[in-house]
Amino acid sequence: MPRSRRSKITTLSKTPVRSTKASKQALVNEIRATVDKYDHCWIFSVGDMRNDGLKEVRAQWRGTGRFFFGKGKVMAKALGETPETEYQEGLSNVARRLKGQIGLFFTSHPVDETVEWFESWSKKEYARMGARATQEITLPEGPLLTPYTESNSGDPFPHSMEPQLRALGLSTSLVRGVPSLNNPHLLCKKGEKLSSEKCRILKLLAVQMAEFKIILGSRWSKESGFIQGKDLDGAESDNEQEQETMDQD
Repeated sequence: MPRSRRSKITTLSKTPVRSTKASKQALVNEIRATVDKYDHCWIFSVGDMRNDGLKEVRAQWRGTGRFFFGKGKVMAKALGETPETEYQEGLSNVARRLKGQIGLFFTSHPVDETVEWFESWSKKEYARMGARATQEITLPEGPLLTPYTESNSGDPFPHSMEPQLRALGLSTSLVRGVPSLNNPHLLCKKGEKLSSEKCRILKLLAVQMAEFKIILGSRWSKESGFIQGKDLDGAESDNEQEQETMDQD
């Protein structure tokens, strides 16, 4: 009896992988075209990466700047990793610094105004597991309210949330249909490392303890070449290895 095609087993490890050589070369060409278009190329770091935050910054600089962010091997290749292969003089100093949460920002905006904008811009975010609490929060006995305020003036959680709140470690019960704490609860102390459960509670309480911010480091300019800037958490040392792939915007 012939084997049924429906029962055929496909080994995923043998599935052919579409080559990305053409797409990588297209990206190299795009980065080089961006070098030609703008006067300055900045190295930037985001630390705790947030997609929404980066999208917002990109939107605000649309038309006056261009961001490339991700792993660094393709970006480094586009810029040139040695003085012999660099696309323009001095760009190899930028290429050697592309490691970790490091990206490229191209613009012709004046340097001082660019630095001022990034130093003043930030976006509040919800903390992730392992982050440090920025304030002490004690939840009072009685109805749980959101958003959390020291004056305890938010709106009560729906009754359906009570099992979830209890599962997160809160001593709650339903009082007249409202999830309520049986005792005051110290949720976190300032500076303590937050657990996954505490981060989920903080999000339910609409308390944002994280901040997305872009930090500018060294830059390359057409007129002056490479200019050493702020060290981005050690990512700008000269003896670094490149990464393998890169995501563009």
